[in-house]
Amino acid sequence: MIRIAIAAGLGLVASLPQQPMPVAPFVPRLFVRNGQNMPYRIFVPEGVTAERPLPLVIWLHGASGVGTDNRAQIEAGGNEVGSRLWVRPDIQAKYPAIVVAPQSPASELWGNLGSAKVTKFGQLVIDLVDSLAREYPVDRDRVYLLGQSRGGIGVWDLISKRPELFAAAVPLCAQGDPKRVVAARGVRVWVFHGAKDVMPVANARDMVAAPTAAGGVVKYTEYPDLGHEIWTRAFSEPDLPAWLFAQRRQESDCHDGLCR
Repeated sequence: MIRIAIAAGLGLVASLPQQPMPVAPFVPRLFVRNGQNMPYRIFVPEGVTAERPLPLVIWLHGASGVGTDNRAQIEAGGNEVGSRLWVRPDIQAKYPAIVVAPQSPASELWGNLGSAKVTKFGQLVIDLVDSLAREYPVDRDRVYLLGQSRGGIGVWDLISKRPELFAAAVPLCAQGDPKRVVAARGVRVWVFHGAKDVMPVANARDMVAAPTAAGGVVKYTEYPDLGHEIWTRAFSEPDLPAWLFAQRRQESDCHDGLCR
């Protein structure tokens, strides 16, 4: 059954209680694969055991997070909101999860809408997930991909080209390919966009409509009063954490080992 929830941000919006955004819980690490380096930050809750696999939250930063310092992706240009929400003590108390925030240099993209291939750093993200799943008890049915702007483009791109890997996705203020995203109809998506964004809102609406018409389940929140910088508003939506952690890969969409 096709179901789409559309919510326009009108007036005041109820928000999550304000809490300090901790940096310390994130540990800096470096992922190396095929001669390519990708810095990343990771948070792993205390007391992780193999008997209790945990969800994995992946944050793809926007343009303000580019570089090699392994800090900007959780500190600069709004990326501190989208990355660090998930390690807040009150969120972790209800929804314990492993959180990872990789970083790409300015010369590399998370996603390329003009290519049928996954980008170099998009593939590194996929490889990193596989590596972390061997190191920690990651619940492969609860891998969540989130990102804003440049990172949101990567979210759309990766779930379109490798939909079997993800249970849910949250792209903010981003663009995608409506034809390709149909392949991600089994991925639960909550899309956030500002009506005044330089990234055309018409594309965001098309990205919602395409998988929905194919049987997907998509939520869409459009803020009529905002432009590109919607992350503070979006990550204050009180229903977002509960929605995200309720999502699992759909068994009905799994065939020959692939979940689409």
